[in-house]
Amino acid sequence: SMPVLSEDSGLHETLALLTSQLRPDSNHKEEMGFLRDVFSEKSLSYLMKIHEKLRYYERQSPTPVLHSATALAEDVIEELQAASVHGDERELLQLLSTPHLRAVLMVHDTVAQKNFDPVLPPLPENIEEDFNEESVKIVRLVKNKEPLGATIRRDEHSGAVIVARIMRGGAADRSGLVHVGDELREVNGIVVLHKRPDEISQILAQSQGSITLKIIPAIKEEDRLKDSKVFMRALFHYNPKEDKAIPCQEAGLPFQRRHILEVVSQDDPTWWQAKRVGDTNLRAGLIPSKQFQERRLTYRRAMGTLQSPRSTKKPLYDQSCDKENCDCEGYFNGHYIAGLRRSFRLSRKERPSSQNEGKVPEPPELLTYEEVTKYQPQPGERHRLVVLIGSVGARLNELKQKVVAENPQQYGVAVPHTTRTRKSHEKEGVEYNFVSKQAFEADLHHNKFLEHGEYKENLYGTSLEAIQSVMAQNKVCLVDVEPEALKQLRTPEFKPYIIFVKPCIQEGKRNSPMSPTSEETSSPLSEEQQEMLSSAAFIDQHYGHVVDAVLVKEDLQSTYSELKGILEKLSKDSHWVPVSWVR
Repeated sequence: SMPVLSEDSGLHETLALLTSQLRPDSNHKEEMGFLRDVFSEKSLSYLMKIHEKLRYYERQSPTPVLHSATALAEDVIEELQAASVHGDERELLQLLSTPHLRAVLMVHDTVAQKNFDPVLPPLPENIEEDFNEESVKIVRLVKNKEPLGATIRRDEHSGAVIVARIMRGGAADRSGLVHVGDELREVNGIVVLHKRPDEISQILAQSQGSITLKIIPAIKEEDRLKDSKVFMRALFHYNPKEDKAIPCQEAGLPFQRRHILEVVSQDDPTWWQAKRVGDTNLRAGLIPSKQFQERRLTYRRAMGTLQSPRSTKKPLYDQSCDKENCDCEGYFNGHYIAGLRRSFRLSRKERPSSQNEGKVPEPPELLTYEEVTKYQPQPGERHRLVVLIGSVGARLNELKQKVVAENPQQYGVAVPHTTRTRKSHEKEGVEYNFVSKQAFEADLHHNKFLEHGEYKENLYGTSLEAIQSVMAQNKVCLVDVEPEALKQLRTPEFKPYIIFVKPCIQEGKRNSPMSPTSEETSSPLSEEQQEMLSSAAFIDQHYGHVVDAVLVKEDLQSTYSELKGILEKLSKDSHWVPVSWVR
């Protein structure tokens, strides 16, 4: 039997009545149980009560008591401040002065005055002719102080001003009203047909608050561009101001080697859109795509040997095709670029002398981007291998031994092989694995060594098995290698975390201001320091892109405690690793 309900009884009362009427009938026991559960759900009942309150409120058709509560509150505050206040009055004064209450009152006034910006401008009088010609769209965007986040270019044939690209996360992208290929006719009522793109960018940049565009939409409404969410580690420094090929320098995103970039659009095969992870900027910037950067590097390498310095022909990949303009203020801040310049200077350092001559990685890889993902070691998973590389004088062995000596349960080192005879105080398999020359050479033949060398007519080497056996004991294995051995270690099996230890030598005197004359006053570096510096610069230039952390070595104790901090974080935190290590 249906419950009897009057016109006035509320929805939630109806539900309550219904629930009481549901008798589990043997045929429909489950359905009835389900219905009863749904109807007696507390949150549903609350929703119904809110719904009723709103209906009741609408029926009252409320009107605001006054339209300017903010002004009234200000007056009351003024009165109270003039008098000496006690008790309730003081409490009222404090309440009225809180930012939250002021904000609520401002919102109240906005609603009361129905002052909802933006108001679309009235359609222009002469709209008729315009519409007969082709369909025109009038777009009003609220853009505050940020740029529009779109680039424009002039079409060579028709002379029309076309939207060339929409930057992800910018004002135009968020509005969803402007599309690539749209033709721009007017900005804030100014006809732009015969203006240069940079003049138009200026008009766009100067319009504050809101902006009105008259647009002839592209023939096909762009389906919202596919979003790509890929993270890339940059393997090179990039400064858009030094890139002649970029269509719009202000829209470019500068980054440094080892920065993690979130690539949000790969729609354009030449220029990707990306953000630097950890940046607060909503809007993406342009970076060269992987394919384009690789082609460009290959080309530069080929031309490097062929081009004579006097050749006036611009290199293919360093000249822009279509220039685009935008009203972006660019991503540059002084500090950032200074950093870039410095690292460019470092990477152009002379290669150190003959000792490293044979070791330049051959054939050189094309360093562009490496796809990465966040990796957090799971309990029970093998620890990541910790690899130390260092410049001349870094004394990595001491560091390694100190870590293990302090915590032998958690850390271990790969025991090297040698063909020299064991000294009386040494134990087999502790300092070294002592083997015969034949055995050593047989292992060498079977590629068992990560690296090997000869010293005073004895062979020494670190085998991959020595590393694996430490990892198998569920310890963190520490190994120090020559940087060219990194290629063999960067695999899913080892997932190496690479730490570059370099000496603390400043070129010139400590803390001397970097002034052009400071070099004359500074004490010259010793030959040994010079060698340390150039070896650090060599490693940085050729292997810096795979390094996870840099340790500047002052004295053993401080370097050790910094290393300990890094190692503790390694097991707890998540880190970016190449995608191939995880998939």
